[in-house]
Amino acid sequence: MASAAEQLAANFNFSNFGKATELRQRLLFTLGALVVARLGTYIPMPGIDPAELARQLTQQSGGLLDVFNVLAGGAISRMAIFSLGIMPYISASIIIQLMTTVIPELDNLKKEGEAGRKIINQYTRYGTVGLAAIQAYGIALGLEHWGHVVIAPGLFFRLSAVITLTGGTVLLMWIGEQITSRGVGNGISLIIFAGIVARFPQYIGQAFESLRTGAIGPMTLILGTAAVVALVTGIVFMERAQRRLLVQYPKRQVGNKMYGGESSHLPLKLNVSGVIPPIFASSILLLPTTVAGFNAQNIPDWLQTIVQYLSHGQPLYLILYALMILFFSFFYTSIVFNPEETADNLKKYGGFIPGIRPGKKTAEHIDYVLTRITVIGALYLTVVCLIPEITTTYYAIPFYLGGTSILIVVSVTMDTVAQIQSHLIAQQYEGLIKKAKLRGARR
Repeated sequence: MASAAEQLAANFNFSNFGKATELRQRLLFTLGALVVARLGTYIPMPGIDPAELARQLTQQSGGLLDVFNVLAGGAISRMAIFSLGIMPYISASIIIQLMTTVIPELDNLKKEGEAGRKIINQYTRYGTVGLAAIQAYGIALGLEHWGHVVIAPGLFFRLSAVITLTGGTVLLMWIGEQITSRGVGNGISLIIFAGIVARFPQYIGQAFESLRTGAIGPMTLILGTAAVVALVTGIVFMERAQRRLLVQYPKRQVGNKMYGGESSHLPLKLNVSGVIPPIFASSILLLPTTVAGFNAQNIPDWLQTIVQYLSHGQPLYLILYALMILFFSFFYTSIVFNPEETADNLKKYGGFIPGIRPGKKTAEHIDYVLTRITVIGALYLTVVCLIPEITTTYYAIPFYLGGTSILIVVSVTMDTVAQIQSHLIAQQYEGLIKKAKLRGARR
């Protein structure tokens, strides 16, 4: 089957695009909202000394701040009002999803459909505000003990930092939701995507500067570029891969007519968990390094030893990183995909998998298949995230983007292209319906 991008390329012409007024408006709205989101990463938080901040960040290179800085589109390196980025919202979403598995009231809301989802979204927003406020207070305390970054430490600075950073996250969350409802693509993902893509010119400049100064040779640069292209190709292939379970619907007789009797497929993606496992794994592993960096002069010896072994590219870091990605792949898949719920829905609408009894046996079969394809998906995620680490550390081939960033860029691009294609197809259908009505009226 052709991909969304291939179908879009086959059907796309400027005539169709010119007629798609709603799509044009949605694209313009999306671009405008992303520009606003990017501007916020350049507005500095009050009470910070930029020169001292830049000096301290140079010493913190390679820690957790680097990971969050990439996801926040460079806002942390400028300590901007969007420094927390959209991560509190993602964390709150995951926590609420986890709570639906242990709190029956939330599980019932999830099953209520659109009305229940609205209430859960509201809880997620409240959770985002709470998490952002806690993180902002932690950052304010950390900054006060981080050299002389804060000009006037004290209660007023902490209060202003909490209000500024929490307000920035709430504004980003609102922009993301507006893009999702009034623009094209998933707003939250697109904000992260825009932050990563905005740094491409910087990465390209760094690569050519390294080539000019002789830090890397031409062959190294060619090999690095080829490796990135190969990695992107592999990600596209694996993200499109899915296991399809055949679902049969029985025939129904209504009056003198027969309905149904069709077959369909239940698609199971190879990588159900997306990019969440590597984000969680790197965040946990780099936490000791970051904590030590905030107070490098007074950390105990045991923490220094841990930091040394958990630095980027160290064997222990790579092993733990791989194990955590594998664990979080299974863990997050179990949260976002419920085989029992899927089996119940199939049974409710009269569908069944040939050779498998509806209900519990169908749930067990879906779980059996899902577990096996998750093994492949988890291994794929691990390989994608480890290749940049290994090639950069042991073979001196520069990967300015980490595996997580490449995954996000490719996944969001594919998702957005699929949505643009669906809008274009909807536009073509509307045109056909209008033509059919006009012909009917003439007759």
